[in-house]
Amino acid sequence: MKKKTTIYDIAKRLNITAATVSRALNGNSKISEATRKLVSETAKEMNYEQNKLAQALKSGKSYNVGVIVPRIDSNFFASVIRGIEEELYPQGYHVIICQTHDQKDLETENINSLLNAQVDGILMSISNAQNGNDDSFNALIKKNVPLIFFDRKKDLKGISSVTIDDFKGAYDATKHLIDQGYKRIAHLSNDRSILIFKNRYLGYKQAILDSGLDFDESLVIETHSKVLEGRKTMKKLLEIKQRPDAVFSSSDFTALGAIQEIKAHGLRIPEDISVVGFSNEPFTRFMELSITSVDQSPIEMGRLTAQVFLEEVNNDKRIKSEKQVVLTPELIVRKSSLKTQIPDKA
Repeated sequence: MKKKTTIYDIAKRLNITAATVSRALNGNSKISEATRKLVSETAKEMNYEQNKLAQALKSGKSYNVGVIVPRIDSNFFASVIRGIEEELYPQGYHVIICQTHDQKDLETENINSLLNAQVDGILMSISNAQNGNDDSFNALIKKNVPLIFFDRKKDLKGISSVTIDDFKGAYDATKHLIDQGYKRIAHLSNDRSILIFKNRYLGYKQAILDSGLDFDESLVIETHSKVLEGRKTMKKLLEIKQRPDAVFSSSDFTALGAIQEIKAHGLRIPEDISVVGFSNEPFTRFMELSITSVDQSPIEMGRLTAQVFLEEVNNDKRIKSEKQVVLTPELIVRKSSLKTQIPDKA
């Protein structure tokens, strides 16, 4: 096996001390630019690889960041991760991705595993678990490990977050349906113990009330963000005596399921029933019947989450500064909600 090049080999080649080589490779300001350049070029020529573990021990940083999401098989979370990586990679950080599948125990296991891996911070969207993971979050706070929530968050003192205005997104979506002439609007909700789904429900409800329509709680059904669940829920709504003439879903996946069920009953969209989703997943614009949806700017959310982390981790004084970054959602109007059709907006 070929022997690995060490700083002593580089020092011998250049006739300088190993300490000088080490300082040059680590960008020490006391070493001249000419020497740093010479050492760097020689190290590259000799295929020298710096010991990342030793660097981490010396600097107190692992340059690894944990990212925890409910699942990665959705465009939204994949795009958030992309935004995080685009910000962190140029700063020398590597991202470790974990998913909870909306299970509290797995969320706890992920947090503990990342702590054991000595990550410099954890960026996460919490699971749908009914009971919060307060013990794990408090453990992070006590260890002074930066914790940044994105999308789904929990209100904890001193913890920063990056979200969108879910209330406004839901309000705008529901108001759009009302402006199109729909009066009996159902809402496919999700676990309202999670703040984003609670706010989407409240935005929907407020739009109904502000428009002078009667708010009917029986038209609100809590379900899961899955296509099959959307079909099941829509089937229940179609079976009631006075069925809805429009649906606002807190998820594009349940919206898609609702559309499938509406079509299976021989009804037309949007003439008989209109549908609006939330998240602007790619399939919403590529379907023959494109789906109106609320865009959440996931790449921008990822970038801002990473920026908030970098501000915290690079704060030499370690002064905790809680930031609540809220992005403005955009309603993308398409065929599924327009009685008078216009060209799709991508």
